[in-house]
Amino acid sequence: MASEQDNPHLPYPAAIDAYGDGGFRFAGMSHRGSILCVPAGIWAIASAAPGDIGEAEVGLVLGSEPAVEHLLIGTGRDPWLLPDALRARLRERGVVAETMSTAAAIHTYNQLFAEGRRVGAILIAVE
Repeated sequence: MASEQDNPHLPYPAAIDAYGDGGFRFAGMSHRGSILCVPAGIWAIASAAPGDIGEAEVGLVLGSEPAVEHLLIGTGRDPWLLPDALRARLRERGVVAETMSTAAAIHTYNQLFAEGRRVGAILIAVE
């Protein structure tokens, strides 16, 4: 993954308005592909499947200011377990991580975002 400065992003957080057709709508715009949302903004990521999520994505979450307290990982339509090494790395920094379908992750992200919580989400795009 490119550095934060090199990677396309929205420099502020936003609720997710819609998803499907391989992308997402938020903040009056649309993006085709997967995204990573943190309190500092929304980034495009190359991950097309949950197994593609790795250190680069987790590093962006852990580097977020303000810090993420709760990370939701939308895995598309199929269940996926976060690898123990990634879960442990997040836990060491006080981040609670949960995996669920992208639909459920968006719903939960929007609720926590509306409450003003420091929530993050890695959302795998679905068709």
